[in-house]
Amino acid sequence: MADIDREKLLDIYTRTMKVNRTDEKFRALLMEGKVAVMYYCVRGQELVSAAAMAALEQDDYVVCTYRGQGEQTAKGIPIEKWWGECLGKDTGTCKGKGGTMHITDPDTGIMVTTGVVGSGLPIANGLAMASQNNGDGRVTLVSFGDGAANIGGFHEAMNMAQLYKLPIIFLCQNNRYGEHTAYADHTDSPDISSRASGYGMKGIKVDGNDVNQIYPAMEEAVAHARSGKGPVLVEAMCYRMMGHFFGSDFSYMPPEHLEEMQREDPLPKLRKVMLEHQFTEEELDKIVADIDAEIDGAVEHALAADLPSTDEIYKDVLEETA
Repeated sequence: MADIDREKLLDIYTRTMKVNRTDEKFRALLMEGKVAVMYYCVRGQELVSAAAMAALEQDDYVVCTYRGQGEQTAKGIPIEKWWGECLGKDTGTCKGKGGTMHITDPDTGIMVTTGVVGSGLPIANGLAMASQNNGDGRVTLVSFGDGAANIGGFHEAMNMAQLYKLPIIFLCQNNRYGEHTAYADHTDSPDISSRASGYGMKGIKVDGNDVNQIYPAMEEAVAHARSGKGPVLVEAMCYRMMGHFFGSDFSYMPPEHLEEMQREDPLPKLRKVMLEHQFTEEELDKIVADIDAEIDGAVEHALAADLPSTDEIYKDVLEETA
C-alpha cells in the first residue's frame, strides 16, 4: 500500500495517543475510586479508531457502540464536553443524561452511540440514506464488533445498503471476542469481510495494528463510498487488551492469545513507524504530555461541574412547542 505522508502520520499518531491517554486516565480514575461509572476499555483498539476518523471529513457521520471512546475522541468531540457527559454533568454533550454508553455530539458528527449490540447498523443506514437524498456528499461510518455481525440487523443493514448503494462504511473492529466468547465459538467462518460478497458489496480485511495497512484501507473505503459506488465492509483485525468492561474477568483469555496480543500491540508499532519517518522521541513525548495536560484539565473541570437539574429529566424527550 502507498506510504502515508508525514503530516497525515502525525495526525493519526495524535488521534491514537488521545484515545490511549483518555483510556488510561479513565481507568486510573476508576481504580482510585474518584468516579463510579460504566466504562468499556479500548486498549488495543486505539489505532483502528484513530485511522478511521483520520480518513473521514469533519462533517461525515459516525455511529458507534458503547465501546466508542476511540471514535468519539478521535473524531474531535470537545474534551471538556466529553468528560462532562461521561461523569454525568450538565456540561456534557447530552447534559449528563446519556453517560458513557450514549454519547451524542452532532457538531462533530457523532450522531449516535448505541448500548445494544449491533443496533447502530440500521440507524447508520438511515443517516446514509438522508445524505444520499440530500446530496450533501457526506459518508456515514458505523463501528461495531465481531459479535454484532451475527445479529439479524447486520444482514438487513448490509443488504439494504448495497441495494440502494448507500454512502456507508461498515467498520467491524474484530477484537476476536464477542463479550466473553471467542470468535471461533460464535462464528464458523474464517472471517467477516467475506460476507460482503454475498450482497455484492466490496469487502476489505486488514491488520488494524499496522498503520500502513489500516489507514490506506480506510482511505480507500471512504473514497469508494463517497464516489457513489456504494457501501464497504471493512474488517479490522485487532485485540481487546482488557476485559469486556472495566473490572470484568479476563481469565478466559488463553495464554497464547495474551502473548500474541502483546506482540501485536499497535502502540509500539506506530511509534516505530513515526521514528522511521524522522520524528524524534522528544517530539512524540511532547505530543503525549500535551494531551495528558489537556485531559487533566478537562477531568478537573468535569469533576467540579454541576449535576443536571431535576428539570432536565423532562427535556429532550418530546418535541417542545411554543
